[in-house]
Amino acid sequence: MSIIGRYQAGRAPRTAISFVALVALVVLSAICGAVVWNIAGDDRHIERRVDRLYSLEDPQFAHELGVLLGPPVVDGNRYRVLRNGDEIFPAMLEAIRRARKTINFESYIYWSGDIGMAFAEALSERARHGVKVQVLLDAVGSAKVEQSVLDTMTNAGVDVRMFHPVRWYTLSKLNNRTHRKLLIVDGTVGFTGGVGIAPEWTGHAQDPDHWRDTHFEVEGPVVGQMQAVFVDNWIKVAGRVSHGPEYFPLPKPAGEGRAQMFSSSPTGGSESMALMYQLAITAAKSSIDLSAAYFVPDRVTEHALLAAIDRGVRVRIIVPGEHIDSETVRAASRQRWGELLKRGVLIAEYKPTMYHCKVMIVDGLLVSVGSTNFDNRSFRLNDEATLNILDPKFAAEQTAIFEDDLKRSQPITYDAWKQRPLRQKFADALSSLIGAQL
Repeated sequence: MSIIGRYQAGRAPRTAISFVALVALVVLSAICGAVVWNIAGDDRHIERRVDRLYSLEDPQFAHELGVLLGPPVVDGNRYRVLRNGDEIFPAMLEAIRRARKTINFESYIYWSGDIGMAFAEALSERARHGVKVQVLLDAVGSAKVEQSVLDTMTNAGVDVRMFHPVRWYTLSKLNNRTHRKLLIVDGTVGFTGGVGIAPEWTGHAQDPDHWRDTHFEVEGPVVGQMQAVFVDNWIKVAGRVSHGPEYFPLPKPAGEGRAQMFSSSPTGGSESMALMYQLAITAAKSSIDLSAAYFVPDRVTEHALLAAIDRGVRVRIIVPGEHIDSETVRAASRQRWGELLKRGVLIAEYKPTMYHCKVMIVDGLLVSVGSTNFDNRSFRLNDEATLNILDPKFAAEQTAIFEDDLKRSQPITYDAWKQRPLRQKFADALSSLIGAQL
């Protein structure tokens, strides 16, 4: 009698059940192992704060940024800050429409709506006119993109790829997302910052439905470094190296600014982001202004900030307030504020809308901007990219923008933090337990 027949006769096939149970156990063990590997990883992390050996003005600082993080700081750059969608998206779309040879575009979030279709149509129009257009989207972050948007691009000849699609055989890569936000046109102009392609980023941060964010437009030799960051991930998904003068034209000076674009990834240089923040915080001698969409520092970074306070450095941090896309992140962040507030760090919650900026300004000299959040996920789990600019005039402009945001934010006192409701304290402590994954 067949197994089906024995079931029908009410006689349980013990051997078959044991085999199925064994297979299920093996599969479950594999899944659990993959999850644990994703969470823990197999590399050691920076366990002690970096010793303070120099200030930012010391040539050694820029030199070590280059040798430790990868590309050197290069001269001859020009950059422009773009605030909120009303400034960011027109500039990006204009650059796309001017493209003559190549467009490389990488984003964690690409959803739909009018802005998603506007980018799809602009990229498609260039592809139909012979421009080589390559688009890399994160499979998780861009999961909500409508198929019609993708079809518009692919039908026009745009090469669209997904980074680490979720499959049963890719579980070991599940926790590694590309969080980079890069647009490079003709190898001569680049954009980076915090913006995603979604309706939330349109407008001018005028209400809770329209987010506050910052993006930078860059020209000059550092754009070649931005292009190299994109190509690094394009090789992973397409198995093809995008090179040649249409991607990497010989660099020409566009201004007088000094800049560096570097990246981090669990597959290579996973500690680069954490190290960059450590170096900058440790070298600071007067001020650190941090715009942080997600602020969940690890113990080493927290100690570095406290050491800066002990040296007399003014530390100011703006974080999202009630308008945030992850209450878990907000709770885990709040759990870590106690000692920082007690020792004199100014932490203020942005009130009007979601605050998605990711900018650090140190000593009125260094401006650091890109996709990186101030948390373990950005420091060690995601693929990230950050632009460092060493320019006192530009830093002064960014400080003015920071202080304008600060006027729209509510400072949190240590006493108010201590006296928050018991229910909130419990939620903060519980969320903090998974801080390494946020």
